[in-house]
Amino acid sequence: MMGAAAAQAALDRAGWGRGEFDVLIGACGVMEQPIPSTSALIQRRLGLGASGIPAFDVNQTCLSFVTALDLAAMGFRAGRWRRALLVSSDIASAGLDTSVPKTASIFGDGAAAVAVEATDTPDGPGLLSSRFETYGDGSDLATLRSGGTRVRVEEGYEAIIEGARFRMDPFGIFKAAARHLPRLIEHVLGEAGLDHDAVDHVVCHQASAAGVALAKRIFAPASDRVVDIFPYTGNQIAASIPTALVHVLEGKDRCDGRIALLVGTAAGISAGAMVLRL
Repeated sequence: MMGAAAAQAALDRAGWGRGEFDVLIGACGVMEQPIPSTSALIQRRLGLGASGIPAFDVNQTCLSFVTALDLAAMGFRAGRWRRALLVSSDIASAGLDTSVPKTASIFGDGAAAVAVEATDTPDGPGLLSSRFETYGDGSDLATLRSGGTRVRVEEGYEAIIEGARFRMDPFGIFKAAARHLPRLIEHVLGEAGLDHDAVDHVVCHQASAAGVALAKRIFAPASDRVVDIFPYTGNQIAASIPTALVHVLEGKDRCDGRIALLVGTAAGISAGAMVLRL
């Protein structure tokens, strides 16, 4: 429901009519159910269940939207699609253990969607550079074990309940971000031929107050360029970055031609950064 509502709002904003897009990519950190994909459920909820429009999910937890956007750009370059609808929707509260307030207190539920269209204008909106890295040695720093084949029914109800609780090492995640993000940011900016001063909006994953503060330190003294909506939204998992991006797009100032840096970390441990011209 949340994903479909966000998707319809994005379609209305883009002025696209019913089914006037080529692909629907679900970019949720936690799927509604293992089978079928959340994107298929959203497609049906939009009233497009008989349309045949391809719909599939991409999951890189908190970086799912950025990964989906990168994939959509590749599809544009390959001539596969001209229009893509990207949807992130996560109900973080479903997996929280309220007996661990340090973790439970930082998350929020949310959904966001963006309608993206290919352009032939060289200096128009577009993806200028992107990079993703994964360090599987940190795969135990953030886990949700139930919902797949790891925790099975025959193990009993208590095992399923325990596996359905999100577990995270906040300090370990923060250390990984501090270790990898500065270098990753320099890489994507260099690949785009830009420096820190050229970035108008730093759209970072709203992972935690400390995580947003890290982004502000990296871009000091121009820390005001960092989008900080964490006090209002919390960490919305995959919906975090697109919610912050929509906050920029719907802001008072015109965004045409401005440079946005999308950046964050995810369970895995993964790190990602992307430079966009809006």
